[in-house]
Amino acid sequence: MTRAELLADDPLWLILLKAVVILLIGPILTVFMIVWERKALGRMQNRPGPNRVGPNGWFQSIADAIKLPFKEQVIPDTADRKIYFLAPMIVAVPAMIGLAAIPFGPEVTIFGERTVLQLIELPVSVLLILAGASVGVYGIILAGWASGSPYPLLGGLRSAAQVISYEIAMGLSIVGVALYAQSLSTGEIVAAQEHGWYFYLLLPSFVIYLISMVGETNRAPFDLPEAESELVGGFHTEYSSMKFAMFFLAEYCNMIIVSAFATTLFLGGWMFPFVGLDSPLNQGWLPLLWFFGKTFLLLFGFIWLRGTLPRFRYDQFMKLGWKVLIPVALIWVMVISLIRAIRTDGTVSTGQILVVGAIVIAVLVLLTLLLPEKEVPEEDSVPLTGGGYPVPPLDLTVPTMTPRQKALRKQEARKSVESQQSEQVEPASVSSGKEATDGDL
Repeated sequence: MTRAELLADDPLWLILLKAVVILLIGPILTVFMIVWERKALGRMQNRPGPNRVGPNGWFQSIADAIKLPFKEQVIPDTADRKIYFLAPMIVAVPAMIGLAAIPFGPEVTIFGERTVLQLIELPVSVLLILAGASVGVYGIILAGWASGSPYPLLGGLRSAAQVISYEIAMGLSIVGVALYAQSLSTGEIVAAQEHGWYFYLLLPSFVIYLISMVGETNRAPFDLPEAESELVGGFHTEYSSMKFAMFFLAEYCNMIIVSAFATTLFLGGWMFPFVGLDSPLNQGWLPLLWFFGKTFLLLFGFIWLRGTLPRFRYDQFMKLGWKVLIPVALIWVMVISLIRAIRTDGTVSTGQILVVGAIVIAVLVLLTLLLPEKEVPEEDSVPLTGGGYPVPPLDLTVPTMTPRQKALRKQEARKSVESQQSEQVEPASVSSGKEATDGDL
C-alpha cells in the first residue's frame, strides 16, 4: 500500500491522536528553542545565559509561559479592537497547522494499526505548506494596522514587502525540486532522494531556500519588521500579555516548519544518509530521530545567524531579494529544465552534462576576467560616501577660532576700551551748598 492509501485507511482515533501530537510539536519545541537559543547566544558571547529557573536554567521558558497569560493587557485607545484581537490568532494558527503534511517517518505500527508518521498526504502537499506559511503575514499586517500607532504600521508594511520579495525566491527554489522529483507530494519527494539528496544535486536551490526561509520568518539579519532600534518592537509594539506570547509562538513555529520543510525537500527527510530504504536504519521509529536531528541542525543555523550577523539595511535587504535571489533562481530553473529535457531524451549522459556545464562556467569566468575595468570619469563634484554626506577636501584647514569665539573676543575688547575711557574722565565736583543740603536731609 502507498502512503496515501495507508493514511486513508487510518481509523478516527488514530487521526485524532496524530492531530493532537502535531499541534503539540510546535509549542513544545518553542519552549525548548527559546532556552536553547538564549543559552547558545550566551555561549557565543561569553556569558552564562539563563541559569536560575530549574536545573541549569532549563525551566525559564516554562516560567515565562506561566507568567505571560497573567500579565496586564494594555490596549491603545486608537486600536481597532476586533482586528486587534483577531490578528494574533491569524498568525499563530497557520503556523501550527503546516506540520500536518510533513512526513516524519516511514511505515510503523501504532497500537496494532499500520500507518505512516504523517497526518495528510496530498498530490500538492508542497503547495499546502507554502499557502499555510503565507497566510500568517496577513495577521502581521493587520496587527500593525489595528494597533493605531505609526511604528507597528511601519513594521507591518515592511513585513508585507519582505514576504512578497522572499516568497517568490522560495517558490522558485522549490520548482527545481518538483522538476527532479516529478511530484509535489512531500512523501514522494523524500522517496525520490533515495539515490541522492537534493541539497548537493540542487545546490543553488538549497542556498536560495535557506536565505529565503530566514527572510520569510523575520529572523536576524532580516528582522526588519521587529527592528527595536528603529521601530521600538515593530508590528507587535502595542501588544502585551497572551497576545504577545502568540506572536512569539508563531515566530518559532514558523522556524520549525521551514526547517522541517527544508529537511523534507533537500536533506532526504527521515532517511539516514548513504543507506537505502531497505536498511534497518530506515525502518520503524529510528527515522524519527534522523528527521529531528536534521531539523535541529537547521534551527541552530537560525541561532548562529542571530549571534553573528548585524541587521541589514532595508535597501540592502530588498536589493538582495529582487536583484540577486530572484534572477539567479529564474536562471537556475531554466538550467534544470534544460538538463531534464536532455536526460529525458536519453542521448546525453550525466557525465557529459557536467563536463559541458564546467566548460560553460570556465568560459564565463574567463570572459569576466578579460572585460576591461570601468573607467571612472573625473568630475569636479565632491565625492559622496555611502550615507550621502560629502567627503571633506584633502586640503581642508581647520580654523583656530570659531565664529562665536571671535564675537566674544570682540565683545571683550570693546568692553575693555570702554572701561579705559571711563577711567580717564574726571569725577564731578560737589559744591559746599550741596553738601549742606545733604546734611540737612
